[in-house]
Amino acid sequence: MAMNSILNAADIKKALEAFAAADSFDHKKFFEMVGLKAKSAEDVKKAFLVLDADASGFIEEEELKFVLKGFASDSRDLTDKETKAFLNEADKDGDGMIGIDEFVALVHE
Repeated sequence: MAMNSILNAADIKKALEAFAAADSFDHKKFFEMVGLKAKSAEDVKKAFLVLDADASGFIEEEELKFVLKGFASDSRDLTDKETKAFLNEADKDGDGMIGIDEFVALVHE
């Protein structure tokens, strides 16, 4: 499944352009701009499955670095600083990974 089967391609492009500069990523604004925040929990879970590259049921720090590539393959990688900030916001149980329920909660906060 591709992200553009869940979200509008024009919204994805606009959001990726807005955060093209290193250290500019803001997950709250990004999820709002791509339209994910307005989606149902079911659709957010589908997006999670796209981002969970190894299908482990978690988005680990290594996968999180490439989160923008889940929206468009030619997107930039997150910087280490952005990756750590994103993980700290989302990882509510402190296991160093983002589970599906943590992701849904993060997107909808």
